[in-house]
Amino acid sequence: MTSRQRIEAALRHRQPDRTPNFEYVLLEPVAEQILGRPYADFAGDPEDCWLARAEETGWERALRQYAVDRLDLAAILGHDMLYVTPNPAPGPAPAPPDDIAGDDPVERMRRRNELAAQTPPAIDEDRFLIYRLIREEMDRRGLDLPILAPAYVHGVWTDVDLMQTMLLEPEVAHRHFTLATERALRTIEYYLSLGIDQIGVGGDFAGTRPLISPAAYRGFIMPEVRALTRRIHRAGAWAVNASDGDLWPVIDDFLLGCEVDGYLEIDQHAGMDLGRLKVRFGERITFYGNIDCGNLLSFGTPAEIRRATLDCLEAGMGNGGHIFCVSNAITASVPPQNYLAMVNAFRELFSLPKIMIH
Repeated sequence: MTSRQRIEAALRHRQPDRTPNFEYVLLEPVAEQILGRPYADFAGDPEDCWLARAEETGWERALRQYAVDRLDLAAILGHDMLYVTPNPAPGPAPAPPDDIAGDDPVERMRRRNELAAQTPPAIDEDRFLIYRLIREEMDRRGLDLPILAPAYVHGVWTDVDLMQTMLLEPEVAHRHFTLATERALRTIEYYLSLGIDQIGVGGDFAGTRPLISPAAYRGFIMPEVRALTRRIHRAGAWAVNASDGDLWPVIDDFLLGCEVDGYLEIDQHAGMDLGRLKVRFGERITFYGNIDCGNLLSFGTPAEIRRATLDCLEAGMGNGGHIFCVSNAITASVPPQNYLAMVNAFRELFSLPKIMIH
């Protein structure tokens, strides 16, 4: 099977020749050791790393190098798809809006809504150049890796004003989420015009437990995410809901109520078990994950990581429905040898040659 066939089999719940795999976010220093050269990722590495590269080489050349780096990583690791975020625009970052002062969270939210409503509807095409450059680089190499792109605008993580407003003045909060949906739909339309066929929706709303009630999720967020999903489906593309944390209290709404095709950021440390999810939703949902990156990969032993990798792959097998990756980002807390233990356990299971890193 080709990578695209493998991913589509997983999404259509057909058995692929092997479990497809990718990495959600792979940052330095692990990425640098795999590549054997300097690497800067605007999606998660310290901002000054990317800015330094862009200033040294020029903005477009830095983006072209990033496209090369991403595909080199995919080739070395045998990835079947890519997660790619919009790139920074050229020049200095725009100044943030004036501080929204005051003691009343509802009034601050009203002001935020006013500012959001004034945002120009046009898409800044410069911020989407990376998708064209990656496509060009794939064409040059004769590759066809599906791309997942983010439209995560319905989270509440750390947004205390929003969560308070959901209780104190629901209509103001509804307005916030409606405006977020309008922005996301513009982005989704542009993604679809670029041929992107997997789009991430939702946003973080849970930690060790959900930060809002199931009723609040069902009333405020689920209808908005569902609207995005339906637009994505009308275009023949796939919608993937994403949030860290313990989602069991809202899992039916999160997956079935939002009408999505996939679940990303499956947080094993918070109790989201792939085997249990697969039994309950495996006929309808494709699961992306779920090796714990924050604890197991950061602090476990290679033997523990190998065992967890094989257990994860076993839990995800059967009628497709599983794309292997970690629960979130591979950051500097992950020792390269631990990451390699996971990668090579995967490769050993499917009789692929082991990878050595620099």
